Amino acid sequence: MKKTLFLLLPAFIYGETLHSLLAYVGENNKLMQAQTLDKNSKQKELDAQQSSYYPTLDLGASYQSSHERSAMIPGDIYSAYANLGFDIYDGGKRSSLVEQKRSEYAASSYDEGALKKSLSLQIVQDFFTMKSLDSSQRAREEASISLQTQLERMRAFYDAKLATTDEVERLKASYETNLYNIEAIKLDILTKKRALELKLSKPIKILEKSHFKEVPLETLEKLDDISALEASRDAIKSFAASLESIYYPQIRLEDTYSYYGYNNTDLTHPEGIYNQNKILLSANFRLYDGGVLKESAEALELNARAIDKRIEYKNDEQKMHHELSRERINTNKIKIQSAKSALVAAQSAFETIEKKYQAGILDNVAYLDALAARMDARALYESSLNDLEIAYAFYYYYSGKNIEEFLQ
Repeated sequence: MKKTLFLLLPAFIYGETLHSLLAYVGENNKLMQAQTLDKNSKQKELDAQQSSYYPTLDLGASYQSSHERSAMIPGDIYSAYANLGFDIYDGGKRSSLVEQKRSEYAASSYDEGALKKSLSLQIVQDFFTMKSLDSSQRAREEASISLQTQLERMRAFYDAKLATTDEVERLKASYETNLYNIEAIKLDILTKKRALELKLSKPIKILEKSHFKEVPLETLEKLDDISALEASRDAIKSFAASLESIYYPQIRLEDTYSYYGYNNTDLTHPEGIYNQNKILLSANFRLYDGGVLKESAEALELNARAIDKRIEYKNDEQKMHHELSRERINTNKIKIQSAKSALVAAQSAFETIEKKYQAGILDNVAYLDALAARMDARALYESSLNDLEIAYAFYYYYSGKNIEEFLQ
């Protein structure tokens, strides 16, 4: 019964599948929500910029009352007007700004995808790290039960004058050290659990077993981080083009209709016209500004070239990590085989040594070494299995895929 209770101690940590956690984080993580709001704001900016192609319509009114009337001017004048304007040609400024906002929106969308994949990878690491810590805790708790049993046995021998003090103290030291390590592991588990809950924005209980499928991938998909950089570079280039448009003619057509009314009039202060329609066609372009806008555009072009270098680096980095992740999978498979063999050998050795120790053929030094070897081998084997799952996650991540699509 006591052994069962020990094994159930970490059970409060677990309760959901990895697939459900990855699906949940995309909608509920606060950083994801912030990124989604940022993306939506970029969409609004794009919509606003696209509206610049429509004509503008302004309405206005005025009222003028003169205490001292001037000759031929009524004492009170009130008016209302409507102005309809349209930019016929702007040197490509509007189209460049629309492309800038479209690229900024694309960059924000890619940033959202990159954050989602990055969070998914972090959650996978936390998930399987907790699994490994739990396995280590359970192995030490089982060892603690055996140590406590042997300590009680040795104390009985000591009371019967059949064992020495150092034999009792040696077992006690191992028992207490094991308890110390269990508490340290519990803190590590709690730390990981809190970090996972922070990412998920919800408490978690039970983490069920989860596994990745092994799917060889021949081609790489571009990481969202790289696509976001490319979109940011395009936005900078479009903004630079909008600055250069000032050197082209700016042609605008306006039609203003005005209505007037008058009070306090007489023969020397007659009423004026009652309505007027005015059409205005204007054109202007920049002849000289000391090269301010040109140099600003050149500075933006240099910025875009700098981003190109970052993109090249990121592409090389993705290829490197992708190759390493494949090697990581192969290495972990070999480690699993070795850890499994070590566990079988350690279990067999412990069973043999335990029998000899119970029969008094071996001292407790050999017994403690065998117990520690079995405990470490068991924890190492479970940890190697979880490390393989993490290796798969890295492989799919650096292949540019959605990690959750490869869960069994």
